[in-house]
Amino acid sequence: MDAARTERLRLRPWTVADAVFQRRLWEERDPRVPAHRRISADGRPTVVELEDRLRAYEHAPAPGLLVVEELGTARPLGYCGLVPNSVGVPDEPELAYEFLREHSGRGYATEAARAVVDCATSIGYGHLASTVREWNTASLRLLDRLGFVDTGEREVDPVHGDSMLLRLHLH
Repeated sequence: MDAARTERLRLRPWTVADAVFQRRLWEERDPRVPAHRRISADGRPTVVELEDRLRAYEHAPAPGLLVVEELGTARPLGYCGLVPNSVGVPDEPELAYEFLREHSGRGYATEAARAVVDCATSIGYGHLASTVREWNTASLRLLDRLGFVDTGEREVDPVHGDSMLLRLHLH
């Protein structure tokens, strides 16, 4: 997936210049998110470290995550895309997304996710997965709107909350 457009959004590949935006996403993460996905007590990852990660990500294989921008402003709102399936199913990528809190409740995540689902369908995927913590009701509502169903599979995590596996049939 390279780039996509919707009525209000443009989804584009990450660039090194997105490191400051990516750091904001890390800073806003819920404290229930595992520590390795949040800013550490010593301030890591730094913007420089995120720039290094983004340099490597520029050459990562598709499908990948895309920066979601508002059309006309090029202001990054979040990201959305496909990542390798965490349970090891190679032909069933996972839908992943994250948006800055200031943009929640406006339908941007749903609009971006629909565009990614449409791209996945056109690529020829038969299913998509999504892993979400049980406490993340906003994500569960979004996935429900897209037609994802709970598989009943859980990864138990008493510290961060159990993860649920949801699946969407595309054909």
